[in-house]
Amino acid sequence: MDLNLEGKVALVVASSQGLGKAIAAQLAKEGTNVMLTSRNEDKLQNVRDELQGIGKGKVSYFPADIKNAGDITSLVTKTKEEFGKIDILINNAGGPPGGTFEKFSDEEWQHAFELNLLSYIRIIREVLPDMKENGGRIINIASSSIKQPIPGLILSNTFRLGIVGLAKSLAEELAPHNILVNTVAPGRIATDRVAHLDQMKAEKQGVAKEDIEEASKKNIPLGRYGKPEEFAKVVTFLVSDASTYMTGSSFVVDGGMVKSI
Repeated sequence: MDLNLEGKVALVVASSQGLGKAIAAQLAKEGTNVMLTSRNEDKLQNVRDELQGIGKGKVSYFPADIKNAGDITSLVTKTKEEFGKIDILINNAGGPPGGTFEKFSDEEWQHAFELNLLSYIRIIREVLPDMKENGGRIINIASSSIKQPIPGLILSNTFRLGIVGLAKSLAEELAPHNILVNTVAPGRIATDRVAHLDQMKAEKQGVAKEDIEEASKKNIPLGRYGKPEEFAKVVTFLVSDASTYMTGSSFVVDGGMVKSI
């Protein structure tokens, strides 16, 4: 199957580690030109050096705080200066802190909104002029909580669903321009974020982190956490020319964990 990604340009947000890095790596292997971004320039440089040369495409980076509208504008401008266009946008962001409803202040709700929903809106707005000319792919990374809320993650549960509504609406609005918009939601993928959540849960329950992991695996039909590269391959398929008739959909990559239909 020819994915036809060689020479395409992808902006991958929050790509200095975790799922963003895995997606960037998979795209680079396919020959895509990739712009990395996060707040940490040292990490970005290390990832750029690691990924450069694994495929025919070029890998570059630009530090940005995606809660800052000016940084987003600069990021998109830099990407177009570097590569001439943007064909693919991978919207991604670190998850908000865990906790229950009464724990969080207005300021913490506002911070989560700006990081996990408003940033996606702003970045899409900035890339649309390019994509409306030649078509494109937008992937919004969410969480398995879009299908089944996760206890103790009320901020994520709330704003991840906003991502689904955004993607579903945009899929209809942007279809005439051949822009496909989909949501991809990870379950228990072996990233630093999941390890941190497991550690928090372990401390709360007074047990070892390994006990939490084993209990989680028992709820996953495949019996293990996913690998970041497994998640990245699903995203890569969706942004490729192998996927031309799916838009407005939500895909959960979770080893069968979520039981909803």
